[in-house]
Amino acid sequence: MLREESSTRTRSKIPVHEPDPNANVPPNPYTRRWTAERPNAIEAKPEEAPPVSTQRASGPAKAAGGIAVAIALLLAKFKAILFVLLNLKWLLYAKYFLTFGFTFLISLWAYALFFGWRFALVFVLMIAAHEFGHYAAFRNYGLKVRLPTFIPLLGAFTAGSMPRNAEQHAYIALAGPLTGLGVSAVCYAFGIYTHEKFWLAAAYLGAFINLFNMVPVPPFDGGGIAAVFSPRIWIFGFGAFIIAALFLHMPLLFVLLLGLIGLPRALAGLKGQYDPAYYSVPPLKRTSVGLWYLGTAFGLIYLMTIARVTVS
Repeated sequence: MLREESSTRTRSKIPVHEPDPNANVPPNPYTRRWTAERPNAIEAKPEEAPPVSTQRASGPAKAAGGIAVAIALLLAKFKAILFVLLNLKWLLYAKYFLTFGFTFLISLWAYALFFGWRFALVFVLMIAAHEFGHYAAFRNYGLKVRLPTFIPLLGAFTAGSMPRNAEQHAYIALAGPLTGLGVSAVCYAFGIYTHEKFWLAAAYLGAFINLFNMVPVPPFDGGGIAAVFSPRIWIFGFGAFIIAALFLHMPLLFVLLLGLIGLPRALAGLKGQYDPAYYSVPPLKRTSVGLWYLGTAFGLIYLMTIARVTVS
C-alpha cells in the first residue's frame, strides 16, 4: 500500500499536457482583438508602433499659420497687379480719354434728341475732326494740349499751351477749318458716289459751320487768324458775327454767350491794348497766313455752293 501511494505522488508532480480542443480552429478575425479582460490588462504588441496623431494645430499656432498664408497670397496678388499697372502706362492718361469720351457721348445724345442718331453721329464726328485739327497743330509746334472737350449743342474746344507768337496762333486756329474743309469734301464725294442727298447735306452743313467759325473775332478761329494782322480787325468781325446771327436766326443764348466772350477782346484790340512784340510777325509770313485764310474760306464757300445746288 505504501509503495503504491509513493508512486502516485511521484506521478502527480509531472505536468500533464492535455490536448487543446481549439488548437486546430483558425482564429476569428472579427473577434481576435476582443478580450474579456480589462483594457489596462491588454499588452501592446512589441512590433506595433504607437499611432501618430493627425490632429491639426489649434489656438495661437493655427491662427499665426493662417495669417501668414493670407499675407503671402495678398503679396502675390499685389505683386501681379503692380506688374500689370507698371506695364500699362496708358492708364495715367485715362482721365483725358474719359473726359473726351464722356463729353462726346453727351453731345451725341443731345443732338440725337433733336435731329436723330444718324445726323447726330455724322455732325459730332465732323466737329471732332475740326477739333483734332487744332490738336495736331498744337502737337506739331511741340506745345502741350488736351484732347477736345465737347459742349452739348454748342460745339467743342481744344485747350493747349500759349503759342510763342501770332504766327503759330494763326496756323493753330486755321488748322481746324482746314481739316473741316477736308472732311466736308469727303462727305460731298461720298454723296456723289452713292447718290444719297444725306451726305451732300452733311457736306453743306460742315462747310457752313467751318466758314462761320472763320469770322474774325474771338473766340472763333478767325479771331486767332486775324490777330496776325491786327487785333483791331476784331471790331469788324464782331459786327459781322451779329449780322450773321440775326440773318440766320440763331438762338439768342448762343449769340449772347459768344458776344460776351468776344466783345471785351474786340474792345481791347480797338484800344491797342496788346503786346506789340507778340504780334511782330514779318510781312512775308503775314502774307502767307492771309493766303491760307482766304484759300480756306474760298474752298468752304465753293463747297457750300455746289452741295446746295446738287441737293436742290
